[in-house]
Amino acid sequence: MRDIKSFVDAGVIGQFPGGIHPPERKQPANAIPLRRLPLPAELVLPLRQHIGPSGECLVKVGDQVLKGQQLTEAHLSQGLPLHAPTSGVITAIEERPTAHASGLPEMAVVLTPDGEERWSTSQPLPDYRQQDKASLIERIQSAGIAGLGGAGFPTAQKLAPQKPIQYLIINGVECEPYICADDRLMREKADEIVAGMEILQFISSAEHILLAIEDNKPEAIAAMQEAIDGKQHISLRIIPTKYPSGGEKQLIELLTGQQVPHHQLPLDIGLLMQNTGTAYAVKRAIIDGEPLLERVVTLTGEQMTQPGNVWALLGTPIEHLLEQGGFKATKSPRVIMGGPMMGFTLPITQVPVIKTTNCILTPTSQELPAAGPEMACIRCGACADVCPASLQPQQLQWLAKARDYDALEQQNLFDCIECGACAYVCPSEIPLVHYYRKAKAEIRNIAREKAKAELARQRFEKRQQRLEREKQERLERHRKAAEARKKMQQEKQQATNENESQPAEANKKPAQDKSSAVAAAIARAKAKKAAQQAAEDHDPKDTSS
Repeated sequence: MRDIKSFVDAGVIGQFPGGIHPPERKQPANAIPLRRLPLPAELVLPLRQHIGPSGECLVKVGDQVLKGQQLTEAHLSQGLPLHAPTSGVITAIEERPTAHASGLPEMAVVLTPDGEERWSTSQPLPDYRQQDKASLIERIQSAGIAGLGGAGFPTAQKLAPQKPIQYLIINGVECEPYICADDRLMREKADEIVAGMEILQFISSAEHILLAIEDNKPEAIAAMQEAIDGKQHISLRIIPTKYPSGGEKQLIELLTGQQVPHHQLPLDIGLLMQNTGTAYAVKRAIIDGEPLLERVVTLTGEQMTQPGNVWALLGTPIEHLLEQGGFKATKSPRVIMGGPMMGFTLPITQVPVIKTTNCILTPTSQELPAAGPEMACIRCGACADVCPASLQPQQLQWLAKARDYDALEQQNLFDCIECGACAYVCPSEIPLVHYYRKAKAEIRNIAREKAKAELARQRFEKRQQRLEREKQERLERHRKAAEARKKMQQEKQQATNENESQPAEANKKPAQDKSSAVAAAIARAKAKKAAQQAAEDHDPKDTSS
């Protein structure tokens, strides 16, 4: 197998397994120029609009804010700040329904626009090549930029790892039916997208840039080709129309002939992928000093009388977009956020645009019939034939229904990109992706609970160790204190004994002196008496003899 460089230099396009060719239906939305909408009555800004934790709110109800002013502070890993999309007043900080299939509420900042569009201060860096790369990554982080073409992974986190990058891949494929936001952006903002691509290349130190566009976008191809003309470090690759060729791993296989190894990331094989919309946002953040405040959203579907692509401020209610798109609801209307393959039906329309919102689809029942009742699997194998990740969807579904999570992980459930190709071809109309998403969520919850339990165990053991250490330290202090007291008592007793012995010695010496004197006196008296007696015995006057 050829290495990546030789494959890329050959200019060939590879293949990935599976895939389908659903109706594209990008007309008429992709034929209409981008337009801006009137400000909505309020903007609802969920604190978390990306993969990762939400930030800490920096504002309170009643605060006047300026356009571009930071509303939250992200302290944790993978966190991103949120900014005010326009000037106005903070009228609420409360739970609101969010852009999710469940419609469950999340904490959000509610901003009422004042219509004045007053900007906060900005710091453009047109000569960004004179800046430190770490400071540029911090600028992208501070701008709140997440991937605008997928799950919303923080862009700065992708740029941070210090690994050699051989190719920076810019994904302009946009393979899902109906969605044409990137298509329209490339047609109208090609030069700015290229500027963003070069910023990303400078930060990542990538050797070369590969720009990939699907062959059903001739106008975008022409616009981008003109923008990169003369730039030898950028190569344009035209990808055959096939779903899901815009998936990260699938596009890598098309461009490099290599598969990303299981449990590894593109970075591990020297590749970095970013979306065209993300490249545009990076350009605005670095060169113009503007945080991420808006994105392009496709309004489409046969219930839209004014389809097209619009600049939607983050926090714009979906109801406002439907109104501006001329939504004419028929019986049992459906509003889908995203495309027909990977999107989800909104339970309510009182939800806002977030950083990952790329399409609002309003199909009629004839245009996009609702799924019928689930029937038994007939083991036709069609799902396995079209799976771009070479999985066994039927087996995964059985294991998911049985809640055999260990087996699901052994069967590489998390390699599933949830493209929906398996469900699209299933004759039994089994909502396969639904089972996979539910199983993934449960596995993540189990892993999260295990991590919490492990953390609690470690904290308990550390606490026990700390208590035991403190006990031993306390006992050692008591022992030392007891020894010190004992030593002090011994010294005190010795001093007392010494003090008591000194007077006795002093009294004993005079007594001894007195006895000696008496004895000497007696001896003298005896000697004197003996001398007298002797004298008497020898007296010459004695005549008795």
